[in-house]
Amino acid sequence: MRRVAITGMGVISAVGTGTPAFFDALLTARSGIRAVDIPFPTGTESVLAGAIDFDPDPHFPRARLLTMDRVSQFALVAGREAMSQAGLGDLTAVHNNFAAERFGVSLGTGSGGASSTDVAYTALLEQKVARLRPMTVVLAMNNAIAAHVSMEFGLKGPSSTISNACASSAASIGEAFRQIRHGYADAMLAGGSEALLNRGTIKAWQAMHTLAKPHADGPETSCRPFSSDRSGLVLAEGAAMLVLEEWESAKRRGATILAELSGYASTTDAHHLTQPDAQGQARAMTLALADAGMRASDIGYLNAHGTATDVGDVVETSAIKLAFQELAEHLPISSSKGVHGHAMGAAGAMEFIASVMALRAGQLPPTAFLHHPDPRCDLDYVPLTPRSAKGLRAVMSNSFAFGGSNAVLIAKAT
Repeated sequence: MRRVAITGMGVISAVGTGTPAFFDALLTARSGIRAVDIPFPTGTESVLAGAIDFDPDPHFPRARLLTMDRVSQFALVAGREAMSQAGLGDLTAVHNNFAAERFGVSLGTGSGGASSTDVAYTALLEQKVARLRPMTVVLAMNNAIAAHVSMEFGLKGPSSTISNACASSAASIGEAFRQIRHGYADAMLAGGSEALLNRGTIKAWQAMHTLAKPHADGPETSCRPFSSDRSGLVLAEGAAMLVLEEWESAKRRGATILAELSGYASTTDAHHLTQPDAQGQARAMTLALADAGMRASDIGYLNAHGTATDVGDVVETSAIKLAFQELAEHLPISSSKGVHGHAMGAAGAMEFIASVMALRAGQLPPTAFLHHPDPRCDLDYVPLTPRSAKGLRAVMSNSFAFGGSNAVLIAKAT
């Protein structure tokens, strides 16, 4: 089986655009979560969100925006950064180094073009229009993101769109990894995008009673993974993309190899639509270690799924103990969702990039606002401040989703 190199990464998130700004915010626990006023038919409500102040005009011609939902715009901004870092920032560079038919796309999203769907229903039910915009279907369809990304860079290799809720983009990276490892592609642009901060989606999540309440210390501190005073998750938007390529190909063209993607596993709980299962999560971690040819002791940092829900954080703690046994209590772990929120289908890719950046920097991002750990979450969750981790050799990133879909990724230093 072929080795897989990571040669480019890109992020757009509530804490900034670009991987340097993103990782700096994680290390300093600078939150991008805020209260946003949303005009619902029943009146304006203040909603906590990891929202992005984003003007698409500097990035795309107006004519092109007619065919692009916000979710596709995010993916292209992150994809351009990843491709540029990989030295593949234009069509000439791509096609000088790869056959287009051997360079594919693998995207994850939970809700696809949810903003366009919301606009369509608003026009139909509130404005009473007789017809919708002709591009409504292609704006809203989940695979529009992969289509736009492939057209941007002329990529004609394998294409897939994975929608496994919160595990979508981690699974999309893992499946892209397998495409290269087993010889179906030489390179893949993989990751995820989400833009679900619309009225319908927010109301649906409110109905589940899983969203965080504003904290007394300020709205920006309201997402508190593993904390005794956590009250729920905070919805967020954004995108994260990685360039993966066959190891020898990356070396031949002189690319900077950021890390090696060495392990991936996915499992299904077959347990409950919303209640996670520690056994299923632990099995994903154990299988990812086996896939990477590693032992639990090889992992020096774990980026937890850590959504700040009461049940989710406790179950993940139990799962880590099952997978790592006696090593669990000595394993540095953190969740970065406290600062960027839960970007759903983009979360796994965003947090895997955080893990790779921690690996490269030898600095572990903290779990923000963890002043009072939940005694049921009794592992080393790196509270409040970053931790030096010089000599870090391998990292793991967990993504667990409603429906019982689990995906775990492992990267190691080069």
